[in-house]
Amino acid sequence: MEVLKVASSSKPNAVAGALAGVIREKGIAEVQAIGAGAVNQAVKAIAIARGYVAPSGINLVCLPSFADVEIDGEVRTAIKFLVKPNE
Repeated sequence: MEVLKVASSSKPNAVAGALAGVIREKGIAEVQAIGAGAVNQAVKAIAIARGYVAPSGINLVCLPSFADVEIDGEVRTAIKFLVKPNE
């Protein structure tokens, strides 16, 4: 599964375009964010991506969860969004 990592400095429109492309190609994507700023950008990107794929008849849904991620030998808690078309 494609994992898109979002930072607080990520541009929501760019992430949304990448997310829409992954959804069209693979049908499902995972978005990971660590920290409040990154989660904010990720949520905005998911909302924008819904608008990108809606004309194709795709209604995206998002399932949030926690994930432990190791960065530089340190375990951090990330928010993981599973993004897929509504079934």
